Amino acid sequence: MSEAQGHKSDRRMSDGAATGAASVRRRGIRRLYDWVLSWAERPQGPAALGGLAFVESSFFPVPPDPLLIALCLGAPKRALWFATICAVASVVGGVAGYGLGWGVWALVSDFFFTYVPGVTPEAFERVRALYDRWDFWAIFVAGFTPIPYKVFTLSAGVFQISFPVFVVASLVSRSARFFLVAGLIYVFGPGIQGFIDRHFDRLVWLFFFLLVAGFLVIEFVL
Repeated sequence: MSEAQGHKSDRRMSDGAATGAASVRRRGIRRLYDWVLSWAERPQGPAALGGLAFVESSFFPVPPDPLLIALCLGAPKRALWFATICAVASVVGGVAGYGLGWGVWALVSDFFFTYVPGVTPEAFERVRALYDRWDFWAIFVAGFTPIPYKVFTLSAGVFQISFPVFVVASLVSRSARFFLVAGLIYVFGPGIQGFIDRHFDRLVWLFFFLLVAGFLVIEFVL
């Protein structure tokens, strides 16, 4: 075998190993997703929602939205209560993530960079650049949109972003996100499920842009 053929073979093996690892990760995430949804059928579902929202803010890879939607569909009249649980637990979890970044990051950073999806040194450097100009809005966007919130909770502590700014931005954004979903189900009932499933990310981004536009109108027009 020539040297060139050997390099091609090595690349194919490397690509195959990477594809296999990605497939294993996807299956693992899918199992976690199914496990999260299984709590919707149990009496402990609301407690599980709070626990999930808490840990997702710093390390858990599955967001609480699927369980929130499932619980709201099962009991639409309690949808706003479920959103309250989710928002409060998520913000408290964000504060815990901030504490990890602020107090013990040197001890735990290797674990997070290795095992927590989305938490990478490169992501932290990009976030640092955002914090230099847009500390409140950077946290707000991460808390409201599908951008991984955990990267911002941890890095906010690492870079010592103003704690009151962090808490207010997190409280506003996480409440807006979860109450958007729960509010749609509360108003329209289970019939809205298919629409949310198909357009969840678009709904979040649209609502975010409308919210920002409202702030701009208040600041520059009124």
